[in-house]
Amino acid sequence: MSVIARWLRFLLIVVGLAKGSDVPGAAPPNFIVILCDDLGYGDVGCFGAEKIRTPRVDRMATEGMRFTDFYAPSPLCSPSRAGLLTGCYPRRVGLAKFVLRPDATTGIHPDEVTIAELLKGRGYATCAIGKWHVGFLPPFRPGAQGFDYYFGIYHNLDHWETKHFEGQGGVPLLRNEEVVLRPATPEILTERYTEEALGFIERNRERPFFIYLAHTMPHLPYDVTPRFNGRSAGGLYGDVVECLDWSTGEILDGLVRLGLDKRTIVVFTSDNGPDKGSPGSAGSLRGQKHTVFEGGMRVPCVMWGPGQIPAGSVCNEVASTIDLLPTFGAMAGAPPPRDRVIDGRDIRALLFGEVGARSPHEAFFFHDGNGVLRAVRSGRWKLHVSPKQALYDLGTEIGEQADDSAAHPEVVARLRGMFDAFELEIGVSARPVGRGE
Repeated sequence: MSVIARWLRFLLIVVGLAKGSDVPGAAPPNFIVILCDDLGYGDVGCFGAEKIRTPRVDRMATEGMRFTDFYAPSPLCSPSRAGLLTGCYPRRVGLAKFVLRPDATTGIHPDEVTIAELLKGRGYATCAIGKWHVGFLPPFRPGAQGFDYYFGIYHNLDHWETKHFEGQGGVPLLRNEEVVLRPATPEILTERYTEEALGFIERNRERPFFIYLAHTMPHLPYDVTPRFNGRSAGGLYGDVVECLDWSTGEILDGLVRLGLDKRTIVVFTSDNGPDKGSPGSAGSLRGQKHTVFEGGMRVPCVMWGPGQIPAGSVCNEVASTIDLLPTFGAMAGAPPPRDRVIDGRDIRALLFGEVGARSPHEAFFFHDGNGVLRAVRSGRWKLHVSPKQALYDLGTEIGEQADDSAAHPEVVARLRGMFDAFELEIGVSARPVGRGE
């Protein structure tokens, strides 16, 4: 059997099957996902930032686990968010191409099962706060995708999107579907989002909850209120990131104050790498947003859960935001649907520091912002197939500079087989995007 045939058979059989299990004890855990927008790998202290101070996220890492090889499913905002919410590569759910602008008539298909819907089926209170960006017509809005409560903006605040609202008073800030402020301006958003998150926690402290806090910052245009302005040696961009760090600390402190910290998992990460037009840093990684180099898709990630996640631990295995749906589902006793392919994997073994735990991803696949498959990683090796073939050993250098193709033709052949098999498989099993009118 050829390499392609073996991998196609493997992918069709096992891709998407999560190792679900019921949660012991009476109270399932709470989950909070803090997703920053365009935050780079090198913008956080515990990942190497020097001019920007992030003491609360750094403390999260000291008290929890830092993931060094954690990936967004796309180097672009809308596809990346679709991947997090569905546990799938964005191409799998028809949302891999570019970003959704205000006139978009597509979104997450109503038949998809989002992480909010999965947990809501187990009695969770569900909340989305911040930037949505995965569909604006009624079937695609947060309330139709499993969220009980929403506060935020559906769109970006860049000029491509704000011009759509000229003559309407600007981009609206919404509570559920009620406009609470117009125009939404960047400087107030992080603090308003934080206030809303703390209120939701307080109101739902007696039941399990899931909060998806998708910050608008530090996507351009970024800003802060005067209380944070001028604090950072990293300029205004640094002020914005330090405000995000403050926000994270406020949420962690709120959990401790309410006695919820021992049964809450908090994830801090980003939707993709830093934008070329911002001062954000990818650290030692090559590339930035829009690229499938590490700087475009490898993102900072810290997970915190006192008494559950081993303190001061570091995970060097491959994981991704697409893994959150099957992992949270398994912890809540809500396995993902088995009538479709789910690309994410249950990473509890990594999260809880099991001895010898390895990434459940035999291969991880990199699509660009147009949904074109460009690269594959397996273990330490990453093969770029197009537009130019190159093999990089990420175990020795993460900057993707030295092409090892000539020295390791057998690795090239093995990864190329995975790449080709996955391209065939997803072409067969990809599902339609949601379409409205």
